[in-house]
Amino acid sequence: MASRLMKILFITSNRLGDAVISTGVLGALQARYPAALFTVVCGPVAAGLFEPDPRCERVITLEKRRHDRHWLDLWQQCVRTRWFMVVDLRGSLLSLTLRTRHRLIVRGGRRDGRKVEQLGRALGRRQMPMPRVCVSDHQEAMARTLLPSGQWLALGPTANWDGKIWPPERFVALAEGLRAQGLRPVVFYGPGEAEKERARPVLEALPDALDLGGNRELGEVAALLRRCALFIGNDSGLMHLAAAAGTPTLGLFGPSRMSEYAPSGENAFAVAAPGPEGEAPLMGLPASKVLEVARAILDGKAEAFRT
Repeated sequence: MASRLMKILFITSNRLGDAVISTGVLGALQARYPAALFTVVCGPVAAGLFEPDPRCERVITLEKRRHDRHWLDLWQQCVRTRWFMVVDLRGSLLSLTLRTRHRLIVRGGRRDGRKVEQLGRALGRRQMPMPRVCVSDHQEAMARTLLPSGQWLALGPTANWDGKIWPPERFVALAEGLRAQGLRPVVFYGPGEAEKERARPVLEALPDALDLGGNRELGEVAALLRRCALFIGNDSGLMHLAAAAGTPTLGLFGPSRMSEYAPSGENAFAVAAPGPEGEAPLMGLPASKVLEVARAILDGKAEAFRT
């Protein structure tokens, strides 16, 4: 009876990209403790990653409040439970105040190596815990309806700040260049007017593109991405979601660190603008270079760009 009531608290990031990366750690813990039930704490934007997971008994969304009162709210929700393990990827003080048999706290700060490797080392694993995404049967069915069989090119032309966004006209040139491979463009972006405005120039220049952006469940987005032959997009949460879904993914990097945040998965690739890592402007990355790498991925000849 005791083993069936084993409870693990898993505190992960508010940001979508980091939350996707952490799904590999969660999967490794689920494999290690097959009888455990998990409570996941994350930001509202990432909650949809964990809600379809049958091993997640509860998902708590951590919405920021003034004076860090969100941490007090979370403590009040967790303090009455006697946890088997608390895994805190946020390095918060809260995890030190809860009753638990085991405690794993990952401190903040930048470290060498990819984020997924950093989390794996914190868990004591030699092999990287690859991110993965859970999708419900309903979400799979919705994806089949919205995106019927065909050769689809998924484009992710948005990001959380403008410096990480490759020029829209280059996404358009890329899509036009890949028509010879029989690929039809599909444009993905996140919820909110700001995201829609960032995607608008690409949608207007590609009138035959399917618009699948906006306020969709993350599981549905992952199911849609799985139906695409290739995803190409800026360094963003959507890029990490595509790679976790198993879609061949090409991430575009400029003023962010590819060595730390390159996409992870069996079919993950990345290309960076020329210049110092984390400082190079994306304007320096020509459409011709991305098109060359994309064609190499489709032909199975892109090992030099695999991450």
